[in-house]
Amino acid sequence: MRAVKRVVDLAVALLSMPVVLPLCAVLMVIIRLESPGNPLFIQRRVGRHQRAFSIYKLRTMAANTGDLPSHVAGERTVTRIGRILRKLKLDELPQLINVATGTMSLVGPRPCLPSQLELIEERAKRGLFAHAPGITGPAQIAGIDMSDPRRLAEVEAEYFGRATLAQDLRMIVQTATGAGAGDAAAKAGGKS
Repeated sequence: MRAVKRVVDLAVALLSMPVVLPLCAVLMVIIRLESPGNPLFIQRRVGRHQRAFSIYKLRTMAANTGDLPSHVAGERTVTRIGRILRKLKLDELPQLINVATGTMSLVGPRPCLPSQLELIEERAKRGLFAHAPGITGPAQIAGIDMSDPRRLAEVEAEYFGRATLAQDLRMIVQTATGAGAGDAAAKAGGKS
């Protein structure tokens, strides 16, 4: 299954690049016009086998927000264009670069920050670091964010213990059509 999943990941990433890269370029200009700072958000995350990697996203928060999980940063840090990008999930598009390079998959556990020790521990106990982190995953579809590490890891472990390629494809379609309970920053209601 892993080899087939990698072929699908690579095919989707490479075939989408002619559309995604120009779209990202336009969105980066819009982001930069609204707020100062790099329009591309690059952050260290925990990947497969607990190896750190750099994740690429379009920046949706103020440039000085720092390395905070969305549920901690809160909605007040999200820019106007950022709200739209997050709602439409367009901020995730640069992660196709991560998928192409193999540091991420289309479907996997959502990559966490190295500082999210409780989540790392819960995932390690359940063997979830055997999987590449994903642009989307079962907890995201279920609306469970990283503020509930144990529940998140349980849902991920249940899914990845039985996942098939067909289920992954269904999850990609669900994500693309708006499944999930929304944005962790919005749910935080501006808490810090």
